[in-house]
Amino acid sequence: MGDTLHHLGEGFGVALAPINLLLGLIGSFIGTVVGMLPGLGPINGVAILMPLAFALKLPPESALILLTAVYIGCEFGGRISSILINVPGDAGAIMTAVDGYPMAVKGQAGVALSISAWSSFIGSFVAFVGIVLAAPLLARWALAFGPAEYFALMCFAFACITGLMGDAPMKAVLAAVLGLSLSTVGLDSNSGVYRFTAGSVHLSDGIQFVVVVIGLFSVSEILLMLEQHLVQAPAIRAIGRNLFNRAEMALTWWGTVRSSVLGFVVGVLPGAGATIASAMAYTLEKRLCDTQGTFGKGDIRGVAAPEAANNASANGSFVPMLTLGVPGSGTTAVMVGALSLYNITPGPALFTQQPTLVWGLIASMAVCNVLLLVMNIPMIGLFTRMLALPNWILVPGILAISAVGVYAIHATTFDLVLMVVLGIVGYLLRKAGVPMAPLILGFVLGDMMEQNLRRALSITNGELGILWESPISIGLWIGVATMLLVPPLYRRLARRRAGAAPAA
Repeated sequence: MGDTLHHLGEGFGVALAPINLLLGLIGSFIGTVVGMLPGLGPINGVAILMPLAFALKLPPESALILLTAVYIGCEFGGRISSILINVPGDAGAIMTAVDGYPMAVKGQAGVALSISAWSSFIGSFVAFVGIVLAAPLLARWALAFGPAEYFALMCFAFACITGLMGDAPMKAVLAAVLGLSLSTVGLDSNSGVYRFTAGSVHLSDGIQFVVVVIGLFSVSEILLMLEQHLVQAPAIRAIGRNLFNRAEMALTWWGTVRSSVLGFVVGVLPGAGATIASAMAYTLEKRLCDTQGTFGKGDIRGVAAPEAANNASANGSFVPMLTLGVPGSGTTAVMVGALSLYNITPGPALFTQQPTLVWGLIASMAVCNVLLLVMNIPMIGLFTRMLALPNWILVPGILAISAVGVYAIHATTFDLVLMVVLGIVGYLLRKAGVPMAPLILGFVLGDMMEQNLRRALSITNGELGILWESPISIGLWIGVATMLLVPPLYRRLARRRAGAAPAA
């Protein structure tokens, strides 16, 4: 422990050097802006700046600090568009929109933005402590996850969607199935067969996440806004406080801590990602705290939990990258590429061969986290003023940003047409009361689920027993059964008690 603290102190010396502190500040700001723009996300932000950092001939530790700041900043920024316009900035912010946008509708956008910034800070801080104390141990634990365990984890994540079903479980199941169906479009990586492309070359690579999320959220939201304008429905109000109070912090505190720990543990698993972490955290808090049915209607706890989890997960994804050389997320995979530009190979030997680099990177995560909190809180007033814009400015602005984000993927008008089609479908689904969150989660997790199932079955030539062979798999399947069976039984028991009460 003494050596760890010594190395950490040297790391803070690197992170707080003037040039690195400036790069951390610049990266944090760029990350926040990129994160709040739907369609860009942390992978694009890091990928764009990586060649720039190398071209500027920055030392490896400075380049990594810049890219890390962008990554963490994107996780901070993703919540802004989720809360203000109901369009997640990235996949990890999907769950934030479930309660964040209803809070904005009720005139509590400032409170939602401030509590989400605070919970993001706590999540990142918990992950930083976890990395310092337990990175090697957690990395060895992550190695125990094979394809069968990952498939069980995906199933558990889908079972957690039952926490989002509310009073309409079949509609949520329908949404999840639609999401899974969309994820199967494109080239089958195993057989090389084109699936559900209708002969269109534009669908050979599948439907891009950006097109789906912007179509189902942004375009459908625009249609709903136009409908509200026609019927003169009340608009979103940017009123009230810009900061949460002590009572709200106390209300969300333990949920934020629980979600931070959960998010960090999920983040350590290579490929699991912030999407799973935020969905599981939201479901856990809904199970524990939603005694009055307020989740999904603007409950502040439903904003704090997923934000803490996705930021903790993003920071936790550095553990397998640094200790095993295995990227924990798509963004850290890009950062592994950045290390290769400097002829540095991540892995267990990195801690002994390049301790200044490793601990400087770890320390910069804490420094950038503080910079992001200090930067984001004063800007809340500026963000909430967006809601005061009239619809004739706001609607074209949202549509323009969405169109640019979609067109930037392949530079084809087909993606724009598909975005509009999905937007109309999303509008109709939302009018029918079908939740969007399970649909997006199904789309994001579908490919991962299929690939891990195929890998697991290929190991045993099709024997299904491998799926519940290990203790980890058995534990996850027990969790799946619990999530699927307990809520219906609980609701049935509650109805019986309610029916028996008048008779008594």
